[in-house]
Amino acid sequence: MEQIVTPEIKELVKRYRDIWTLDYALSLLGWDMETYMPANSFRERGEVRGNIRTQVQRIYTHPEFVSLVENAKTQNDVEKGIIRVLKRWIKYYTKLPKRFIEEEERTTAKAFQVWKEAKEKSDFKMFQPVLEDIVALEREKADYLGYEEHPYNALLDLYEEGLTVKKCEKIFSVVPQISNLFKKAKERYPNKHPLEDEPYDMIFLRRLIENILTTLGFDFSRGRVDVSPHPFTVEMGLYDIRITVRYEGKDFRRALMAAVHEFGHAMYEMNVSKDLWTTPVQHGVSLGIHESQSRFWENVVGRTRYFVERFHDRMVMALPFLKDYDIDDLYRYLTLVRPELIRVEADEVQYALHIYLRYELEKKLIEGTLKVNELPQVWNDLMDDLIGIRPPKDSLGVLQDIHWAHASIGYFPTYAIGSMFAAQLYEKLDMKHLIENKNYKEVMRNLRENIHKWGSIYPPDELMMRASGEYLNPEYFISYLRDKYLS
Repeated sequence: MEQIVTPEIKELVKRYRDIWTLDYALSLLGWDMETYMPANSFRERGEVRGNIRTQVQRIYTHPEFVSLVENAKTQNDVEKGIIRVLKRWIKYYTKLPKRFIEEEERTTAKAFQVWKEAKEKSDFKMFQPVLEDIVALEREKADYLGYEEHPYNALLDLYEEGLTVKKCEKIFSVVPQISNLFKKAKERYPNKHPLEDEPYDMIFLRRLIENILTTLGFDFSRGRVDVSPHPFTVEMGLYDIRITVRYEGKDFRRALMAAVHEFGHAMYEMNVSKDLWTTPVQHGVSLGIHESQSRFWENVVGRTRYFVERFHDRMVMALPFLKDYDIDDLYRYLTLVRPELIRVEADEVQYALHIYLRYELEKKLIEGTLKVNELPQVWNDLMDDLIGIRPPKDSLGVLQDIHWAHASIGYFPTYAIGSMFAAQLYEKLDMKHLIENKNYKEVMRNLRENIHKWGSIYPPDELMMRASGEYLNPEYFISYLRDKYLS
């Protein structure tokens, strides 16, 4: 790893330490908000987070800091990455007014609590007013940030540097092929597996998850696993990365696969080079690359017969009812293909169809051709068209995801990028034999050397090229699905 040698950039990194500290605090407050925060604390939490965000804004937009960034000369890739990342954040905080940043934090702090209650009661009308506020804010954000061709481009770029509607259309051009694959694959599976109704002991499943994650490489001295309504991963720094899981009392694959998915996110952050600690390039470069790591571990590694073979004895020990099921039964259970209402529980064949649905809705909300009050009906119609089932209630449809409560509009397409790039890495890094031999240590080494350790030094497209030899190519994904589910 190249070192920072330019005096001006050393000074920038020194000043950035204050931003890093405030971001650490914001991450910790966000984790607490979704795990242990009392429900009626959201107003205070919104005020606190809004105030901290404006302190971050103040540092980024300070004339001396901006001047240092604008005039810096770089001598290597690490320094170029630092300047690229800082320029992106300076643009963001320069273009967004302080008032807007505070209002967004207040609104999302409230929205999380409203969404949580609305989902529990399956009542979209409870969530509709605050979602209307969020959509209005995000449209306003797009105008502040500026864009070419489509306002959604301004929001897409926040989560995946350089992503545009035009690029998304290319990514989703394979939706007809995926739909055709899904129709064929689902015919090979039963509509239901008996393991879906088997109740489990949450304590034993939690211990199994912790054991499996440790074997795969999770460092519990630098991380932990907690419970939340929607599984997620958050990293405060290199030495504090947290996973959450949701336990539902039966159908244990939901919690297990969610944990393996979040493990992929966590390991990306744990494996960033320690040389980048507290610098602007310490974090994963984009959500698309991040999702490629979580989808890789969940699907390319976790939903395989080899994974079941490796952990079968431990599964039976934690879940005694599994003694009645052989390895083939378990593998079939983990790879069940059938129409699914819930995105996070969807098999990897139909998963991209769920993402395409959300992409279409978000794009229309931001361009103003779809109103918030029309969402449930349009969601249900599109779900019927794409997946072949219709949500019977809001909690199984339009209210299922937390992202809009976070104002994370523009996030969803990164899930499709992640699934596709995971398949591309599987092929281009020749991972097949490693997974078949259950050599997870070497799988991790490959990902660490090609993706993780570089943090945000390279833009996502360049990192894809360096790691796999080409830019994102959806055909690898189609080939992967065909080989796995139709051969």
